[in-house]
Amino acid sequence: MPPSEARPSRNDGVAPGRRRRPVSAPTPLNKALRPALPPWLGAALAGLIGAGVPLQSRVNGELGAELGDPVLAAAISLLGGMVVLVALALTVPRVRRGVRQVPAAVRSRQIRPGYLLAGSVGALFLLTQVATVVLLGVAVFIVAVVAGQALGGLGTDATGFAGHARRKPTPRRLLGAALVVLAVLLPAATTGTGGGPALLLPAVVVVVVGVLTAFQHSANARVGSVVGSPLAATVLNFSVGTTLMVIATAVRLATTGLPQEWPTDWWLYLGGIFGIVFIAGSAALIPHIGMLVMGLGSVAGQLAVSLLLDVLAPVSDAEVSGAMVAGTALALVAVVITTVPGQRGTPRAS
Repeated sequence: MPPSEARPSRNDGVAPGRRRRPVSAPTPLNKALRPALPPWLGAALAGLIGAGVPLQSRVNGELGAELGDPVLAAAISLLGGMVVLVALALTVPRVRRGVRQVPAAVRSRQIRPGYLLAGSVGALFLLTQVATVVLLGVAVFIVAVVAGQALGGLGTDATGFAGHARRKPTPRRLLGAALVVLAVLLPAATTGTGGGPALLLPAVVVVVVGVLTAFQHSANARVGSVVGSPLAATVLNFSVGTTLMVIATAVRLATTGLPQEWPTDWWLYLGGIFGIVFIAGSAALIPHIGMLVMGLGSVAGQLAVSLLLDVLAPVSDAEVSGAMVAGTALALVAVVITTVPGQRGTPRAS
């Protein structure tokens, strides 16, 4: 064999047992799709993952209401999830290996440092969740999150954020975004105990947080794809979010002190597990089914379960009205319009 065609050694000069798993070069996610799942199956799995969001909203919202402290409730949720993730990192080699690869991927610019701060959005989401679910109800909260995610999806597509294909904001996408904003205003302006207009501000806050979560999920998917472990990306996400929430909780407890009584229902402390499933599941599915199918499937699961919760087990301050049902249906239509693939964009590496 000519020297020019000689194959490199399997160890590449690295001592046996010391070779590290190489980190792949950054590739746009739309070019790195691995179609291992049929679209219908991927959408169904995305729906199951999305169904956990309203369940988490109910659990964390009720925990915050019983504690009288949404900041503490959000911190408990993140701490619970972090305990589970630490156990996984210690026992699952692939997760541990993925976490160790992150510094090298950042140094080689395969992961932008800012992507590692995606967990701060998760902390903000939890804080907003526990503070507004009792006011808005699960259905309105989820509709508002969906609105923000649709708008955020427009932004990530238009900018090619985290390596996704760049898609211009076509009239169809803009129409979908307008409809989904209307879907938020409709139920938020006509439900609640404090008067409809009074709920517009918290609904708008939830929309803004929803916009940020679209960028958070894109960043997590990039990290998970590069290091080869969605759970490793989830560990980083929870680490940042937990750190921020612990600091915020410590500052708050310094003036308010610990609650006199703690809820005795054990399930109120499991909110973090739903967060793990959603974040890790999204990061795992996106490389296989793409952002569009992931978004549509998860939104369908969120809306369906949120309405069921408000119908079958409503919180005391929330009522299911015709406007809420109409707003949820309109949001689903808007998401379908927004996520229908238009012209192919030109991939751009992050």
